Amino acid sequence: MSRALYISTTEAGSGKALVALGLIHELLRRTDRVRFFRPVIQDTPDEDIELILSSFALPQRADDSFGLSTAAMNDLIAANRINDGLEQIISRYEALAGDGSFMLCESSDYLGEGSAFEFNLNQEIARNLGCPILILGNAHRRDSDDALRPVRLAVETYRRHGCRIVGIVLNKADPDRVDALRQDLEREFGGSGWVLSVIPFDRRLISPRVRDIAHHLEAEVLYGHAALERLALHQMVAAMQMQHALDWLREGSLVVTPGDRGDVIMGMLQAHESRNYPNLAGILLSGMKPEPAIDRLIQGLLEPLPILAVPTDTFTTVSRLRDIHTSLRPDDREKIHLSIETFERHGHGERLLQAVNLAPPPEPTARMLHHSLTLRARGAPQRIVLPESLEPRILRAAARVQAQGLADLILLGEQAAIEQVLRREAIALDLDALSVIHPQHSERMEHYIDTYLTCRRHKGATRDIAHDHLLDGTTYATMMVLCGDADGMVSGAIHTTQHTIRPALQLIRTRPGVALISSVFVMLLDDRVVIYGDCAVNPRPDAAQLAQIAISSARTAQDLGLEPRVAMLSYSSGDSGQGEEVEKVRRATALAREAWPGLLIEGPIQYDAAVSADVALQKLPGSAVAGRATVLVFPDLNTGNNTYKAVQRETGAVAIGPILQGLKKPVNDLSRGCSVEDIVSTIMITAIQAQGVSAAAGSG
Repeated sequence: MSRALYISTTEAGSGKALVALGLIHELLRRTDRVRFFRPVIQDTPDEDIELILSSFALPQRADDSFGLSTAAMNDLIAANRINDGLEQIISRYEALAGDGSFMLCESSDYLGEGSAFEFNLNQEIARNLGCPILILGNAHRRDSDDALRPVRLAVETYRRHGCRIVGIVLNKADPDRVDALRQDLEREFGGSGWVLSVIPFDRRLISPRVRDIAHHLEAEVLYGHAALERLALHQMVAAMQMQHALDWLREGSLVVTPGDRGDVIMGMLQAHESRNYPNLAGILLSGMKPEPAIDRLIQGLLEPLPILAVPTDTFTTVSRLRDIHTSLRPDDREKIHLSIETFERHGHGERLLQAVNLAPPPEPTARMLHHSLTLRARGAPQRIVLPESLEPRILRAAARVQAQGLADLILLGEQAAIEQVLRREAIALDLDALSVIHPQHSERMEHYIDTYLTCRRHKGATRDIAHDHLLDGTTYATMMVLCGDADGMVSGAIHTTQHTIRPALQLIRTRPGVALISSVFVMLLDDRVVIYGDCAVNPRPDAAQLAQIAISSARTAQDLGLEPRVAMLSYSSGDSGQGEEVEKVRRATALAREAWPGLLIEGPIQYDAAVSADVALQKLPGSAVAGRATVLVFPDLNTGNNTYKAVQRETGAVAIGPILQGLKKPVNDLSRGCSVEDIVSTIMITAIQAQGVSAAAGSG
C-alpha cells in the first residue's frame, strides 16, 4: 500500500492549491499523520506551503517542507550536478516522511522560459520519489482537445518511465463544458482504471479582493474601509454615459473610471443600492480624486462602497490591474472553505485515496536505491578494507565514503606512497581519520600465518608459503575479514576477478546451507533496478547450481530492498521450446520453488518476456513475474557476462559488482573499468552485507 501521492500539474495556473486543500482535508478524516512537501519552490516563504500548513495546522516546519529552491537547483544544473539536487530532494523528503506519515507532494509552478525543462524535471522528481501520480490539467477556456493535449503528454511520459498513475483531474472547466469534458476524458482514459474527474471553474477562487487591488496598485482607500474584503469578480471601465454603463454591470464588478466623472461615481453608488442592479465590489478612480462636492456627498453615506484612487491614467491603471497575481491566502477562510467544498463535490477524493492505498509499493529507481543504501550504511558504519590503496579511483572513492560517513575504512600499503598519490591527484582524503596498514610490517602477521596454515595445511601449505601469500594485499585483506579485524573487503579495480575471489573461496568459504558461491551485478537502469546473476563466477552451472544461484540472488535483492521476482532465462518461454538447456532451466526452476515455496519465480522465460509487459502479455499472460522481473538469472556465465556488458555499454546503465553471494563474510569484486561511483556503491553494499552478518551473529 502506498503512503504518498504526487500532484503533477501539466502547466502553470492549473489550480493545484484547490486540489491539495481538498485532498488533505479528505486525508485528515482518516489519519492525523499527514505531511505536505514541495520538491522545488520559487521563493521562501512558499505560498502553497504557508497556505497548507496554516489551514490544517500540520505539525511540520515550513523550512522542512521543501527540497530545494529554484535558484539552488538551477545552480546545480548549471554545474552538471543535477543528480546531487535529486539526492537532496529525496533526502529531505525521506526526513519529513520518517514517521510513516502520508506524504502529499505538489509539483512546481512552470514559471518562466524554462517551463519545458521544468516539466521534465518534475517528471524525474516524481519518479525518484516513487509516488503514485495524480495528473492535474487546466481546462479553463478550452475545448476537449486543447484541454487533453498536455494531459496526454504527461500520461505518455509517466508511462514511459514506469510510474503509476492513479488519477486525472481537469480543473477550471467552463461550467457549460463540464459534461462534454467528462465524457471525452472517460472516452480516452476510461479503460485505465484511474479516477477521472472534472472540476468546474469558479471565478470567486481567482478573483482578488478589493484589499489586494489596493495593495498591488498602492492605491489610496478613500471610502469603504470596512468592505475591502469584497471580491472583484469582474473589471469594467466606465467611460461612456451613465445610462449606457449601467447595462454592463455584473455581480461583483470593480468599476474603473476617471476621478472627475462625478456622474459615474454617483450613478454606480445608486446602482449598488438598487435592487434592480447587481452588487458591486467597488470603484477605482484613475488620475485624480473626486470633486469636494462629491466627496461631501459620499461622506454622508452610512456604508459606502470601497472607493480607491490612483494617480495613473485609466489605460495604465487597467493594464496594472491585469498583472495582479491572485493566490489563496492563509487568512482567506472563505476561499479556503470554497476550495475544499468544490473538491468534495467534483474531485472524487475518497475514490482517489482508495486508489492510492491500493497502489503497490514503488519499485526503487537507481537514485532511490542509492539513497536507501546511503542511509543504511551510515546508520551502522562497518570496517571495510581496501587493498588497492595506490589506485587513484580507490582513493577518490575513499574520500567520498569518508566525507559521507558510510564506512570506517582500512587501507593496505605504505603510508608515504599513499600520501604521494593523494598529493599528485589532489585527493582530499584524511589518512589520520582511517587506518593504514602495511602487511609486511603488521603486528598481526604471525597470527594470520597460523590461521592460514589451519585453513590450508591440507593443501600442502607451509609457513613460508603462508607468509608469501599474506604479503599480497588481497590475501591479507581477506584474512583480516576472516579474523574479524575487518567486516568486509572490496578489491578488483586493478586485479582480476579470480585474484580477488580465490582467497575468499579458500579461507572464508560458504555460509551454512549454501553449497555454491555465486555473484550478481546490481544494474542501475534508467527507470528501474534489476539484479543479474551469475555473470562472474560459475561458467556452466547445472540445474541444482542454477537453483542455488536463483535463491541467493533473490535474497540479495531482498537485502537491497527489492521485491524478488525471479526470471530463469532461456531461449524459450514456458512450454514453447525443448532441448537440453531449456530442460536444465525448467528443472532449476522447480528446485528453487521446492527450496523457497513462496518465491515468485518463472522459468524458462526469454529476456524480452521477463522485462517487457507488452511481450509478457503475448508469451506468458497471467504470470506474476513476466514483464516485471527484478532478478534475472542467466543459464551460464557466457550469456550473463556478455549481456551485462552489452546492457551497460549500450544503455549507459551502472553495473555494480560482481557482488559475491554465499560467503560467511562479505568480500566483493570490482570491474577493472569501474568508476568512482561504482566503488562507492560497492563499498556501501559490502557494508550492508556486513551489517547482516553482525545481526545474524548477534541473534545466534
